[in-house]
Amino acid sequence: MKNKVLVKLYVPELDYSTDIFLPVNEVLWKIKIMVIQSICDMTGGALNKDRKFLLINKDTSVVYPSNKVLIDTDIRNATELILLSVK
Repeated sequence: MKNKVLVKLYVPELDYSTDIFLPVNEVLWKIKIMVIQSICDMTGGALNKDRKFLLINKDTSVVYPSNKVLIDTDIRNATELILLSVK
């Protein structure tokens, strides 16, 4: 699976975490939409999709810009990411 990476995703708003595959050739804003929808489906709609979210590297505290392609970031297999809602 060279076109996907397996990451650990934490959602502190819901006290929820999961492993998720992310496509390496997609822009991060599309990945965030996909991840938010997946989390909503897995938690029964507990996440407010209308809020803005940031993807943050748990180990390095890097906030990833939405216009970057995933392969151009340091996100690789076993990276731990935080999905944080902002106002």
